[in-house]
Amino acid sequence: MIRVSATAQAMTSSAIREILKITQRPEVISFAGGLPAPELFPLAEIREATEKVYADHGPAALQYSTTEGHLPLRTWIADRGGLAPDQVQITSGSQQGLDLLGRVLIDPGDVMLVESPTYLGALQAFAPYRPRFVEVITDDDGVVPEALEDQLRTTPAKLIYLVPTFQNPTGRTLSVERRRQLLEITKRHGVTILEDGPYNELRFRGERVPTLFELALADGTPVDDLNVIMLGTFSKVLAPGLRDAWVQGPRPVIDKLVMAKQAADLHSPTLNQLIVTELLDDVLPRQIKIISAEYGKRAAVMINSIAENFPPGVACTDPDGGMFCWVQLPTDAGIDTEPMLAAAVDRNVAYVPGRPFFASGIGHNTMRLSYVTSTEQEIRAGIEALGAVIEDQLVGRAQLR
Repeated sequence: MIRVSATAQAMTSSAIREILKITQRPEVISFAGGLPAPELFPLAEIREATEKVYADHGPAALQYSTTEGHLPLRTWIADRGGLAPDQVQITSGSQQGLDLLGRVLIDPGDVMLVESPTYLGALQAFAPYRPRFVEVITDDDGVVPEALEDQLRTTPAKLIYLVPTFQNPTGRTLSVERRRQLLEITKRHGVTILEDGPYNELRFRGERVPTLFELALADGTPVDDLNVIMLGTFSKVLAPGLRDAWVQGPRPVIDKLVMAKQAADLHSPTLNQLIVTELLDDVLPRQIKIISAEYGKRAAVMINSIAENFPPGVACTDPDGGMFCWVQLPTDAGIDTEPMLAAAVDRNVAYVPGRPFFASGIGHNTMRLSYVTSTEQEIRAGIEALGAVIEDQLVGRAQLR
């Protein structure tokens, strides 16, 4: 019998991927996946960019390339953030960035703070490196600074992982004041921040909020002295199949990421990086406006439909951007959204139960809904069906008491 390593034993499958397998029937309205709307992909522009890449680069577009990534692409990313290109590492999707950061930064037993709830893909990426996850209290404005301070007094931590803008799974955005407080607290306690920003550009309401990375730079601290490492991606604003993302931060960390990526896959696909580079100055800003406007319309339909169809006592976040909203059923109702999913699928609607987003395994009465891959008509029909499922659960539980 083949014995796998302790690292492999710590690996888990994605709850979302497993759910997507059971929601492939065309009649099921799925709010489960965090997939960008495919009808909004800039197909013609990507085709044109691909042809230009072949014309301009020829066989070099299909050749091995540098581990760090295509220099013009890294330069464009660096220039936006006031960095040097060698402070940027291109990755094959931000999920690889999380994995590589886990390899470089986490020793077994290190305390890693995470939001409650947090992105389950990050838990999945970090778990094989065997940190000790500790949840930090959050509210509608994100991480509560006072709770973080209290936590660090009793449990010193090495890292904190955050999705501060349009968080996955809740859609919440950390306020500027709280961002400044978190930077001060983590710096004082020697905690490194991993800031994940896949949804930063998808704002459809309100004013842009500076990233933690930007705020940390604004006080004059040199990049190489920051305690913030940031991940970004083109997946949510161009096309996820291109698998182009990046990590930016202090050179000592980026240097180690280069070594880790060499061992993982040598480099991200040359062709894809060249295609993305062709799209940066014209297509990308136009695409961001198109996507954000459309997602805003769909989000409004979902939030309004939830208000009309969900029973009293059910709470839902109202995001200013991103791809998700977060639903919490009454805590005293005793409803578990994991077994409830089967009843929802029977009514041709699907969601992601909330428990996998909690490192501690709580959250049985929560769920994540994505509004971006369904039409407005489908959203209305799906939310009406889901409201009926929740109502049935509440009635059934009440009868058992």
